[in-house]
Amino acid sequence: MEPTNVKQLLKKKPKANLGFYPTPFYRLENLSKKLGIDLFIKREDFSGQSLFGGNKIRKLEYLIGDAKEQGAEYIFTFGATQSNHALQTVEACRKEGLTPILYLVAYVEPDENDLRSNLLLDRILGAEVHVILKNPGESDAEVDARSVKLAREHMARLTEKGHRCYEIPMGGASPIGTTGFIDGFVEIVEQAKAVGQSFDYLIHATGSGGTMAGLVAGKKLLDHPMRVVSFDVIGHDASYLENSAALANESLEQLGAADRLTADDFEHDNNYYLPGYEMPSDAANDAIRLLAREEGLFLDPVYSGKAFAGMLDYIKKGIIPQGSPVIFLHTGGATALFAEKEILGNLLEK
Repeated sequence: MEPTNVKQLLKKKPKANLGFYPTPFYRLENLSKKLGIDLFIKREDFSGQSLFGGNKIRKLEYLIGDAKEQGAEYIFTFGATQSNHALQTVEACRKEGLTPILYLVAYVEPDENDLRSNLLLDRILGAEVHVILKNPGESDAEVDARSVKLAREHMARLTEKGHRCYEIPMGGASPIGTTGFIDGFVEIVEQAKAVGQSFDYLIHATGSGGTMAGLVAGKKLLDHPMRVVSFDVIGHDASYLENSAALANESLEQLGAADRLTADDFEHDNNYYLPGYEMPSDAANDAIRLLAREEGLFLDPVYSGKAFAGMLDYIKKGIIPQGSPVIFLHTGGATALFAEKEILGNLLEK
């Protein structure tokens, strides 16, 4: 399918105008020379209406569009206390006249007397924020499930009073949200064509899976040879790729496309997220410093720093061969550089 045909499918979906697209796309001259590859960067951190954009804005254009079509008043969503998705959802709600309600899990417990980064911005924006503390012995999956349960009870109370609520899952990872990165993949292909370059690799960080599902679905629709390599920022079990394929397939079905994915269509690596979500790694902090000092650009320690570290290791090991043309998708989140010290680790020690 040609990009113009995919765009015609996308036009069928309700969409809010939240982002500034296309986002910048250009070559990293210093690092290309240093690393021996042809490295371009796609600046999804420049996507949003505020200084604090990121990859979630593309998803939210379709999610908020759907919410408004359904007559929603309240938007509920989830994440960690420093969630980029939660912040971008609040920004989108404020622009579109909706009321944002957040249920956020404290993987790193915030100090209410010294709020930082995204949680501070959520409060400035006037979001209703519910911070969920982990109980002793409670797993990440259990506390996430408890957060959703509490939010749905809240939604039920509002619904009983005659209000319309709309639930956006963590990371915007729904079939509707995934549509945003089918759109995004088309944009990347068109930008690559405009600079006369054919790319072998598209590198990005993956958490809840919606961005990954959309990119791979877009690749499938266009029958494009570029490899989408996704570096996990949280531990995932064997069901992750099956669930991502199902997410992509439902999104494709909603667009009326016949293409379908399986788990084998995904290429992801779960070896670079440790010691855990919102826990810094030495390799990610080295990657943050490298990009900052070579190109004057900032990554974050939770998402893009770990994906960039994975890419650097692939280059070092020859998994990405010398001379390869590579795109790094900067998903935003540099506000995490102003988060709690537990998230930053040894970033300032070198």
